[in-house]
Amino acid sequence: MARITAGIGSSHVPAIGAALDGGRTAHPDWAPIFAGYEWSRRFVAEQKPDVVILVYNDHASAFSLDVVPTFALGCADSFAPADEGWGPRRVPMVQGHSKLAWHIATSVVLDEFDLTIMNEMNVDHGLTVPMSLMLGQPAEWPVKVIPLAVNVIQYPTPTANRCFRLGEAIARAVKSFPEDLNVQIWGTGGMSHQLSGERAGLINREWDTKFLDRLTSDPDALRTMSHEEYVREAGSEGMELIMWLTMRGALGPRIRELHRFYHVPASNTAVGNVVFTPA
Repeated sequence: MARITAGIGSSHVPAIGAALDGGRTAHPDWAPIFAGYEWSRRFVAEQKPDVVILVYNDHASAFSLDVVPTFALGCADSFAPADEGWGPRRVPMVQGHSKLAWHIATSVVLDEFDLTIMNEMNVDHGLTVPMSLMLGQPAEWPVKVIPLAVNVIQYPTPTANRCFRLGEAIARAVKSFPEDLNVQIWGTGGMSHQLSGERAGLINREWDTKFLDRLTSDPDALRTMSHEEYVREAGSEGMELIMWLTMRGALGPRIRELHRFYHVPASNTAVGNVVFTPA
């Protein structure tokens, strides 16, 4: 049967993709960030996942404020990089795994989670930047991807607990899939940052560190945290961190933290990366 073998949390800062695409990885401003991801790149290359369930948020690329699904699962065979206003990133087409995606959709809906099923969806930097950080710049991506877009943009957004419980439901779905697949789940977004308003430029290193500690050892403290506390401590865009809870929920109660990386700044945000395996 299929199995979730690892979970990865990562920021998805668009400027990281621009630095990578523009050949600026050795620039002093960017070199520490790319060096910090080397361990995770080696881990993914060694583990050779067949499928990655990638939890991210759309940035008005596939969805506008006219249609805002709370959870949208990509069930297509492929997903094109989105044009975010300056042309699509020059990265390979993202190849899906429609058979597993439809199985997850069926299982999760019957598990009383309402999903929007996406048979066509362009994917933006929220998905492609983590792929570049973990997989480099190949001619073709070496793994199939099931995109799971979460609304963290327009209120009402799901609670951290709802995201965690969705991860648990996804784990049950993957476990019931009859094919032998090595599956990883990646939660992306964050860490602390705010792009506008009086607190624009906010970075809360102390809170980010506590979040990573709790993600490993006390996820219940994070899953019960209110929207207001996430925004107060991590900034308006720091709300993206609830998507890491979907990854954490899919791994079960006991995990091993294999790697952690944290860096300030990248553009106007903090960058975080963790790698877990079920214990």
